[in-house]
Amino acid sequence: MTLVGALALAGCGGSDSGSQAAGAELSVGAAYIPQPVSDSMAAGFLTITNKGDAADELTSVTSEAGDITVHETVGGTMKEVDRLEVPAHGQLVFKSGGNHLMFEKLKQQPKQGQSVTVELHFAHSDPVTVKLPVKAATYQPTTGHSDHSEHSAHAEHSGH
Repeated sequence: MTLVGALALAGCGGSDSGSQAAGAELSVGAAYIPQPVSDSMAAGFLTITNKGDAADELTSVTSEAGDITVHETVGGTMKEVDRLEVPAHGQLVFKSGGNHLMFEKLKQQPKQGQSVTVELHFAHSDPVTVKLPVKAATYQPTTGHSDHSEHSAHAEHSGH
């Protein structure tokens, strides 16, 4: 009983406990790779959700499938970055036309129905392993920010 109480108190220590890592609570969803047209390059998309009180940063992505770089799209311009923030109580979204993972020097071309396993590395949190299923080249996810905002705008528009 005493041990359980001590652990619970330690968990509530807040920022003065010296462990920032405990503040980020990361989960990954909406992961996929559109069927690539190239046999050596592909793009990957996913959403990292942080339900914790502390921000974290995605610092790298690794995979046995090939080399992966992280790209950010700002104002229509794509650039490689070495880290992207996962805000506290927020999301880091990788989607078509926005931030994305770039697979290069693929050992084999991923085919629809297969999946590619990647490991996400963070500044503070433990690595997270994710399977990205390979979808049709025209696949559009039904969940995520872009679909949600279109949906709410559509609902407002139909009311008039």
